[in-house]
Amino acid sequence: MILTVTPNPALDVTYAVPGFRPHASHRVAEVAAQAGGKGVNVARVLGALGRPARCVLPLGGPTGESVRAELAAAGLDHAEVPIGGDTRRTVTVSDGTDATALNEPGPVLTATEWDALLGETARHLPQASVLVLAGSLPPGAPADGYGQLVALGRQFHLPVVLDADGPALLAALPARPTVIKPNAVELTAATGLPDPRDAARVLIRRGAESVLASLGPDGLLAVDRQGAWRCAPPAAVAGNPTGAGDSVVAALAAGLSGNAGWPAVLPDAVALSAATVLHPRAGHFDVPAYRRLRASLTATRVGGLAPLGL
Repeated sequence: MILTVTPNPALDVTYAVPGFRPHASHRVAEVAAQAGGKGVNVARVLGALGRPARCVLPLGGPTGESVRAELAAAGLDHAEVPIGGDTRRTVTVSDGTDATALNEPGPVLTATEWDALLGETARHLPQASVLVLAGSLPPGAPADGYGQLVALGRQFHLPVVLDADGPALLAALPARPTVIKPNAVELTAATGLPDPRDAARVLIRRGAESVLASLGPDGLLAVDRQGAWRCAPPAAVAGNPTGAGDSVVAALAAGLSGNAGWPAVLPDAVALSAATVLHPRAGHFDVPAYRRLRASLTATRVGGLAPLGL
């Protein structure tokens, strides 16, 4: 079982608005609402791949009730930490070519509620093969909150995937996550370096064991102490990119669960990410497109990069 922790879950509302443009009035063609947050999306994708997954997440208020009901309706295995605040909402406006996201900050977690989230996570770790930590930290969470969760996973000798950015990511590096998954912008923001490979190596020196970087239409770059690998889709894919990174994490977690290496993980992650862009909602993917792309993709080792060593 792959365990995902989403410290700041949401009710994800997606509006389909063909021809959307700012500063104008629009008629919404379709509305969809589902339980969300990065870790929830990862678990949803894993379930569609036939991989058992369980979500740990704090929920509260009327929006939390809606999230809880949708998790149950979707058959997603989950463990809830009750909180006093109301779970946040996110709104994504998709025009069929791209998307605009509006993300609320989320409720403030008290110290007691944060400790309860740690305790609930620890309760499920003995049954887990991989721990996935994903999304923003909610207001009130400790600055090293992800570092605490990474350390928990390491106590149980589990691979830990961390998908976070900014101070939350940097504060977690000393706990030595197995893989971190920033995008190119986040890499530059964290290190000040424009080249993704150079930036990834800096974060490895700071504590990450490896880096899987999302480069948008240019695919994925994986960097560890032995070198680097690349894999990219044959062409750019238009649609709703919301959740594409979560599908990358799902493929990564599934690969780690089976001890797969980068040559197997990267093509799967690229295919799954592209197939997710083709679906209107995060946490779902176009199955025929995924299978077609997966059969056509290979990963290549990137030259000119000496091993980091110990």
